[in-house]
Parts: sequence; structure tokens; C-alpha cells
Amino acid sequence: MQFADVKNDIAFRKIFGNAKKAKILISFLNAVLQLEGDKKVSAVKIENPYQFPRLAGEKASIVDVRATEVSGRQFVVEMQVTEADGFDKRVQYYASRDYSMLNPTVFIGILNFDYFKGSNYLSYHSLLDEKTYESKLKDLRFAFIELPKFNKQEQELVSLIDKWTYFIKKSEKLEMIPVNVDDEGLIEAYLEADKHKWKKKELIAYDNASIGLQDEKGKIIAAEKKAKIEIATKMLRRGTSFEIVAEDTGLNIREVEALFADIKGNT
Repeated sequence: MQFADVKNDIAFRKIFGNAKKAKILISFLNAVLQLEGDKKVSAVKIENPYQFPRLAGEKASIVDVRATEVSGRQFVVEMQVTEADGFDKRVQYYASRDYSMLNPTVFIGILNFDYFKGSNYLSYHSLLDEKTYESKLKDLRFAFIELPKFNKQEQELVSLIDKWTYFIKKSEKLEMIPVNVDDEGLIEAYLEADKHKWKKKELIAYDNASIGLQDEKGKIIAAEKKAKIEIATKMLRRGTSFEIVAEDTGLNIREVEALFADIKGNT
């Protein structure tokens, strides 16, 4: 088997936004929210089902996966690969926007970066009284999975959310479904992620999405490098030592020396 990277935009939407295989999303929701018994989600309507891009390279028609339970409770599941400015504000806006119909809303963010303090990869956030910590405003909830903090190996997976997080983080490096996976929804997710079963146009779109993501990361890295060079240039012109410039900017000594030589050559 050859599994797709679930963090890829096309793969994520294909797996979690499949209206014909809603049991995948249902399994994930129950796992991440740790719902048991009569509290478990049993059926959902995916509000923005996956629609394959009409043209190779065209962005899919949805930006996340949204679903509604029979009771009216709403879920927003989003994969966030890189941290963007205003991430916290956008998340709150997203959740409150979908709450406009006065139904409880749960926002689930899968983050490919560290964001919160602490070592726990799974965290929950609610509106609380700042003194008593009482939670009366229960209709807006947030759950976040921080993938970099998840370091369990296959033999250490016990809970269903562990197994789901392992799948999301490691899928593209696996060659078979782990032997300890027995949940129907998660098994179906693995099968849906097997690229051997994908259509050619889906594979092309998947590759294009990967290239687009690398381009975005490249732009971020280039912007960070430019900012470091600008700071280093100002420090060198003030006579700051190479060692301090390197320590404060993250540039290595050779880069600082070359930058200094360039400054001298242009004066």
C-alpha cells in the first residue's frame, strides 16, 4: 500500500470530506472529543463534501470540513500546516461564524506546528469564568491536535485518538495498516488514503498541492532570511561583533562574515 500524506490539502479533504463514507469523520470526531455511550456522534451531514478540482492545480472548493449532527451540533475540522499571522483570531472567528445559527459548535484544529504551552499533543479550550473556572457558556468549544508533540510509536498506541493522530502524522511513511487498528472508521480512512486506488487526475492534483505547499514554505523561509539579513546589516554597521550578530539573528559566522564583506565592498 502507498498512503498519501493526510496533511496534503487534497488528501485531507478526500478522506474527511467524503459524504459517502461519513463513518470516517464520525470515528475521528468521537476519538478527538473522547465521546462515549449515548454521547457519541452517530450520524453527521457533511455540509461541504469533497469536490475534486475541475482542473489540475485548481484549489478544491472547500477550505476545511464542516459537518452537522442530527441534534444541530456543528463541527469544523481544519488542517493547518503552517502558523499564519492572526491564527488565533481566525479560529475564533470561524467558530463563532458557524455558531450564528445558535447551535453548539466545536472547532477541531489539526496543527503541524507547536502553538500552546505544555507537552500534551491534545488540548481542549472552553469559555470559563476567570475566577471560578465555571463553564456556563458551553456552546463554543475548541480542540487542537499539535502533531509535533506526538511522538508515540506504533506499539505505544492505545487510545483511538492516538491511533488517529499516528495516521495523520505518519501516513505517507507507512506501508500497511498498523496491526492494532480495529476501528472501522480509521480502517476506512487508511483505505481511502491508499494512492493505488486514486484516479490519475487526483494524483496530479495531490502532487500540485504538495508543490504549492513547498512554494509557500519557501516564501516564508525567504522572508525570514531577508529579515535576518536586514537586522544583521544594521548591527554590523553599528560595529557589533560577528559573534553577537550571529547569536542574535540565527545566521552562522560565515554568513555574517560574507555579509560584512559585502557591506564593505559597497561603501
